[in-house]
Amino acid sequence: MTLERINPPQLAAPRGFSHAVATDRRRTVYLAGQTALDKTGTIVGDDVVTQFEQALHNMMQALAEAGGSGDDLATVTIFIVDVDGYLANVREIGKIWRRLVGTEYPAMAGIGVARLWDAAALVEVQGVAVLD
Repeated sequence: MTLERINPPQLAAPRGFSHAVATDRRRTVYLAGQTALDKTGTIVGDDVVTQFEQALHNMMQALAEAGGSGDDLATVTIFIVDVDGYLANVREIGKIWRRLVGTEYPAMAGIGVARLWDAAALVEVQGVAVLD
C-alpha cells in the first residue's frame, strides 16, 4: 500500500501539506532534525531559503540511506527562526521542496521558534517516513 493522504472537504484546502496521512506499512524511519550543516559541520548560507534547501537536502539524504524517498514521508515538522522571511519566500521554498522531495505532501507543521541549537541556524526540518 502507498501512503494515503487524507484531506477532508470540510477543512480548508491544504496548500503544501496534507491534513492527515495513514498507512499500514511496517518499517518506520524517524528522521532527526536537520539544519543547514554541510559535511564539515558548518552552517551553509545566511538566509532562510539557502538554509532550508540544505536542511531539507540533509534530511532527504538520511531518508535515502534508510531506503526511503519523498513519497514515504508521513510527517514533517519545520522549525523556523525567521517566520516572516520564510513566508516571504514560500514560493522559492515550494520549488525546493518539489525538486528535493516531490509533489506529494506529508502531514506538516511549521513552528516559529526563538532560536535553534546552533545559533546560526534559521531553519530545522525533521520527519517520520513509513516504508514498505
